[in-house]
Amino acid sequence: MSEQRLYYIDLKKSRSILKCIQFYADESFNLMFEAPLDISLSDSGFKLVNFGCDCHPDQKKLSKHLTLCVFTNNTGSLCVCYSPKCASLEQITYSVFHIHKGHSKTFTAALGSAGSHVTKGVTFLNLDYYVAVYLPGHFFHLLNIQHPDLICHSLFQTGNNEMIAMLPHSPLQSLSGCLVLDCCSGKLYRALLNQSYLLRFLWNTCLDCEKMAVLHCVLSCGQGPRVLEAQIIQWVSENVSACHSFDLIQEFLIASSYWSVYPETSNVDKLLPYSSVLTWNTEIPGITLVTEDIELPLMKVHRFKGYWEKLNSNLEYVKYAKPHLQYNNSVVRREWHNLISEEKTGKRRSMAYVRNILDNAIKVISNLEARNLEPRLMPLLQEEDNHQRLLVGLMVSELQDHLLRHLQGVEKKKIEQMVLDYISKLMDLICRILETTWRKHNLHSWVLHFNRHGSAAEFAVFHIMTRILEATNSLFLPLPPGFHTLHTILGVHCLPLHNLLHYIDSGLLLLTETAVTRLMKDLDNTEKSEKLKFSIIARLPPLIGQKICRLWDHPMSSNIISRNHVTRLLQNYKKQPRNSMIDKSSFRVEFLPLNYFIEILTDTESSNQALYAFEGHDNVDAEFVEEAALKHTTMLLGL
Repeated sequence: MSEQRLYYIDLKKSRSILKCIQFYADESFNLMFEAPLDISLSDSGFKLVNFGCDCHPDQKKLSKHLTLCVFTNNTGSLCVCYSPKCASLEQITYSVFHIHKGHSKTFTAALGSAGSHVTKGVTFLNLDYYVAVYLPGHFFHLLNIQHPDLICHSLFQTGNNEMIAMLPHSPLQSLSGCLVLDCCSGKLYRALLNQSYLLRFLWNTCLDCEKMAVLHCVLSCGQGPRVLEAQIIQWVSENVSACHSFDLIQEFLIASSYWSVYPETSNVDKLLPYSSVLTWNTEIPGITLVTEDIELPLMKVHRFKGYWEKLNSNLEYVKYAKPHLQYNNSVVRREWHNLISEEKTGKRRSMAYVRNILDNAIKVISNLEARNLEPRLMPLLQEEDNHQRLLVGLMVSELQDHLLRHLQGVEKKKIEQMVLDYISKLMDLICRILETTWRKHNLHSWVLHFNRHGSAAEFAVFHIMTRILEATNSLFLPLPPGFHTLHTILGVHCLPLHNLLHYIDSGLLLLTETAVTRLMKDLDNTEKSEKLKFSIIARLPPLIGQKICRLWDHPMSSNIISRNHVTRLLQNYKKQPRNSMIDKSSFRVEFLPLNYFIEILTDTESSNQALYAFEGHDNVDAEFVEEAALKHTTMLLGL
């Protein structure tokens, strides 16, 4: 090694000071920092073990001595792990000082019902993003040191179980780079997390806190990500309703997207959300926690590189980053609603702005398709769905701005690609969850037609799509174009009419032009189908409703078209003095109110002929309105 560090504690009268000396290849050295620690080391009798191995340790005395370790990793973390002398047979206390975060966490763990006395001390092992704390035969705690704020992101096990039984009982000493020294045999090992075991644990555990912790732990391992994600997706798709303390789909989407881009750039962990859960108030069985703020270390040098640059960046974030800088979609939500409102009123801002947003969406979808090596089973990403494309494009624009503001010194092209990868990953995960369920139930393309009844398999896919929609709505995440069309088709298949309309009215089903067009073409004009068609048309936005009504050759659709035409024609109508005599010969039926009304429409059309022709209202005119009114009246009277 060209550089080495020595961590030591200077025992002052009032407190203990952790110091570090950095040694360089040219035999020079620097005192790097001083950090006060609220721990008592007087009369501790502990010994340094990094400088050799005692072949004949007194095992019975190990539990009477405190344990103290300093761990770092390449992300700039600095943790001091401390366990005082064990004074109780029922519980044990240990602390982790997250110096890079500015706080300490003190845990009190129950020793369970193992029935054996504590004859060994607590062991701390450095596992890169995690620190393992365990007492053989009693408990095991996998601490998330990268994101230590919530206790649910760390795994705690107690008592006699398979995980604790696997742990070595001989005293171990953690060294740098995840290396571990067996103090009895003198052998050196590399400690790694076993992904296969963690996946099995994920399938078998019942506690929400353990599901949360293990999910993050597996994703952080990052070995064989495509195969690994396929197994996690399988678990997520079969357990969407099994978690009560958090939304499993939300957590998977956020965590997996985070880990897909995290290794690329330092400080991304401060700018992108790591978890969908902001607070955790549920008790973790067997352990209690006290969190305290600690003084930040005083850096003794002014120029940093390598590890020290990253540590200093973490400390600067703790000092000045209030409130938190993590990205959220609140601005995207507001801007998207503004664009949709402008579309409805016809007062949208410059086309160049909208075109740029839609171009961003095209880049994301192209990036997503380029990463997907297999043809998709489901008809996603093939539809225009401008509303979802606007949402995708806005998220690209806002996330780019957010990262450019806070990632100093990172190339703009790298940030742009990172944003494309992050949002592509989000949408790809949604597609893969759906395709896993689709493949499991062996569904085919004929599902996409309306003229059939839904099966149990279709209902299963509809259920998971509804859960995905709920998960993404609360975080305001984009969905793959075509999602809402497929969701509506399955909803029509699987739900009774009153339930279907309730889903539509509550926003759980969003009617798209593609879905409604297909519905109008696929369904016949039986009484049941007419009732469904009319209920759907009545709930469409005006612009889409006008298009759809022209596809349905029915008195009811003619009535709706006529009403829209009259509303449009008379919205600025001002009453004029008129001749009280009406030429009855020009009307089909002698009915004065209708005759008078049609004459007003005819005069208005003739006076606005240029505008009327330009707007392209097909063959809708006063004559069409008269015919529709008579047909509707005849139908109501049962003639």
